[in-house]
Amino acid sequence: MPLRRGRIGRPGLLGTVARTAVVAGTATATSNAVNNRARRRGAEQQAYAEQEQAYAQQPAAPTYAAQAPMPSAPPASPEPEDMVSKLATLSQLHSSGALSDAEFAAAKAQLLG
Repeated sequence: MPLRRGRIGRPGLLGTVARTAVVAGTATATSNAVNNRARRRGAEQQAYAEQEQAYAQQPAAPTYAAQAPMPSAPPASPEPEDMVSKLATLSQLHSSGALSDAEFAAAKAQLLG
């Protein structure tokens, strides 16, 4: 049977150094990976914030409702006295020749609804 040198059950100096090197290398690699990921996330968040800021600075696109608001209710019919005075004004304009027969008829039809 051959003779064994060194201690049985415990690593020697060279084994301890090798194990320490592996542990230190793994710790360094893990630390670098964590730092790279944090750097990448920071860059993504900054790019996202810049996009949000650029979007907020753009003028808002006009909407149809902002361009031409629709009336909420149909206009109320004019008061009878007001209608009479408008008809009298139309009649005077027609009599003076300012309105033709067709214009007078159209204005009267529009006023009477």
